[in-house]
Amino acid sequence: MFDTLTDRFDGIFGRIRGRGKLTEADVDETMREIRLALLEADVNLDVVKSIVARIRERSVGEELSGALNPAQQVIKIVLEELTASLGGEAMKISYASKPPTVVLMAGLQGAGKTTNTGKLAAWFKKQGRNPLLVGADLQRPAAVEQLRTLGEQVGVSVFSEATDPVDVAKKAILEANRTGRDVVIVDTAGRLAVDAELMEEIRQISDAVSPDYTFLVIDAMTGQDAVTTAQSFNETLELDGVILTKLDGDARGGAALSVKEVVGKPIAFASIGEKLDEFEIFHPERLASRILGMGDVESLIEKAEEVFDKEEAEETAARLMEGTFTLEDFLGQMQQIKKMGPLGNLMGMMPGMPKEARDVEIDDRQINRIEGIIHSMTPAERVNPEVIDGSRRQRIAIGCGQSPADVKQLIEQFSQMRKMMKQFAGFGTKKMNPKQRQKAKGKKTKKGGRHKQGGGRVTEKGPAKVSKMPLSLPGLEDGEGLFGGN
Repeated sequence: MFDTLTDRFDGIFGRIRGRGKLTEADVDETMREIRLALLEADVNLDVVKSIVARIRERSVGEELSGALNPAQQVIKIVLEELTASLGGEAMKISYASKPPTVVLMAGLQGAGKTTNTGKLAAWFKKQGRNPLLVGADLQRPAAVEQLRTLGEQVGVSVFSEATDPVDVAKKAILEANRTGRDVVIVDTAGRLAVDAELMEEIRQISDAVSPDYTFLVIDAMTGQDAVTTAQSFNETLELDGVILTKLDGDARGGAALSVKEVVGKPIAFASIGEKLDEFEIFHPERLASRILGMGDVESLIEKAEEVFDKEEAEETAARLMEGTFTLEDFLGQMQQIKKMGPLGNLMGMMPGMPKEARDVEIDDRQINRIEGIIHSMTPAERVNPEVIDGSRRQRIAIGCGQSPADVKQLIEQFSQMRKMMKQFAGFGTKKMNPKQRQKAKGKKTKKGGRHKQGGGRVTEKGPAKVSKMPLSLPGLEDGEGLFGGN
């Protein structure tokens, strides 16, 4: 969503980096470019004025004049002010001392309110809670059925009746107490636009259930209209926070940067994809860091911790450095990475990633093709891909629907990667003694001679036998590292 804004900031900061001193004229020019970048990103005009004024005030004061690197200090100031504009810090969810904790969901039709109601239930369940979904949207056809479908996918019960939305909400609280549910999430009706009837219905539901949290679901793709909608709902409901949807879209992102300062309510959650688990607490400082092209290491680590087992990851890393990493290991790692989300999103979280790398269109289906190639191999071929000759490549290619050249390319790239990692691991280690070197260079046959170097097929026909010994790489047994050993 913020790719264009990120590119603009890259250009702005690129022009001031390396300067030993920034004059007031330099600061004015930088502020002008930041103002234009924010306006082009559809940020509210008043918010733009406020952000730029705060940045300029700090940039021409003692804070900048006393800095050893003024350009870096300006970047730091911009980061802090963008973070403040986005809300400052992540919203902390607390729970009612006497369950259930009631959450009221509001929003216009089409913003993704019902879908995000299901996502919020999945999030609460991940926190160890036992939520109940309430279908109080009796206006839109099949809204309750959609909620029931989401409830089944998440593993959460849904309560609803074909009566009155206010009565449904009241009875849902009684049902939660009866069944021991500690969180109740009420999905209300939406309209195509804000109207008096919609607001009155939501106000009555709110009065009936006394929610602990009232969240407004708004579509980030609607730009400044999203901020206007938030203002209207806040006047009626006293919102506690906003759930921003479609942050993975290609809109300019002005709503995210405007809603907190205009409405005065924080962004509580962000929907970053279509899947039910692509929903997370909104972290202003992390998004600000990504907007400025600095990556988001914390989110990347959290995603990795969710899908990777620590001990298994350590063992895999050890095998990679030892040169015993197999295609079976590689397959497992790819399957884990897929669980972390689209590769393009992960690239954006990596700090120091150049613009050219961020702009590359990454096709997640490429991973599926690689998986298909590896799945078409025998267990022995995955352990030791060196046994794969022309006939085996042909068989693998037919099995996965790819060409033999694709199979060959994957094997070669994998071998190069494994070789490089082993060389890095061996850099700085002691060389083998002469006896170890002689033993590694070539084992003798039973008759005392060395293996012949003849041509032709080098493996027996039929399935290859899986060796119980660790896999060693040709040409690396003497311990020579990438930089010449030692």
